[in-house]
Amino acid sequence: MLTDTFEVLDERFLRYAPGNVHLERLHTGCRWAEGPVYFPAGRYLLWSDIPNDRVMRWDETDGSVSVFEQPAWNANGHTRDLQGRLISCEHRGRCVSRAEHDGSRTVLASHHEGRRLNSPNDVVVKSDGSVWFTDPTYGIDSDYEGDAAASEIGGSHVYRFDPQDDRLGAVITDMSKPNGLAFSPDEQWLYVVDTGISHAPDGPRHIRRHRLEADGRGVGQGEVLATCSAGLFDGLRVDVDGNLWAGAGDGVHCLAPDGQLIGKIRVPEVVANVCFGGPKRNRLFICATRSLYAVYLKTRGAAA
Repeated sequence: MLTDTFEVLDERFLRYAPGNVHLERLHTGCRWAEGPVYFPAGRYLLWSDIPNDRVMRWDETDGSVSVFEQPAWNANGHTRDLQGRLISCEHRGRCVSRAEHDGSRTVLASHHEGRRLNSPNDVVVKSDGSVWFTDPTYGIDSDYEGDAAASEIGGSHVYRFDPQDDRLGAVITDMSKPNGLAFSPDEQWLYVVDTGISHAPDGPRHIRRHRLEADGRGVGQGEVLATCSAGLFDGLRVDVDGNLWAGAGDGVHCLAPDGQLIGKIRVPEVVANVCFGGPKRNRLFICATRSLYAVYLKTRGAAA
């Protein structure tokens, strides 16, 4: 029997919602929890508490929580690269950085065509090792999540960084406030959230999808896949069946590959971002305003 954690809107969602499973709150006390990333080798999860300028660490072996890094450049989104290194989007650093195996910090991308980036927000790594990230202005709009400053870029774009040659290119330049992003399991599609309604009453609050070009280095013209029905979409991840699990105002929305909302995970706080983790990648970790939550699902995350 399903618990009240799950809201079924389409019978397809029944395949992914396990019976007798409840949402669990693992920690609270943040100001704005964001950017979860799971490290299977150490069985721990890192996430950002952006206004408090710290990265937190939850240990799966005993449930303990500690401060992993503070100050932390008002870090937002995180992911792992193909070598298991931490990739971070820094609001205050206005860059994308990498934590090396020896603990040192390497700045991967901080400028485009000689101008400083705005405040990188969320990031994913493709199977070829390239780093794709969004760059809205949220970290420079005020001093709350970074340092207030004017945009040097003059727009908010999606970028691709190639660590093989250190080249940074803008792949999407017609979005208002690009936010969360993810690849489909076959990497034929790039999904990007646009939260432009945060700056304009008639701005977008949807997910766009872009088909990747044949060389995998660029994308074609985008199309709207889904519009959020409760607040805004934010971060999102994709499971092995191609479903999108996206943070929203009333929890996590599960969208089928065709964009239809098929179900929800009810969360008592506004959800910012999610990631799959656990030994089987079947546990969804949820950063929601002040807290970190988790719930088991009958699916696995698409990326290891």
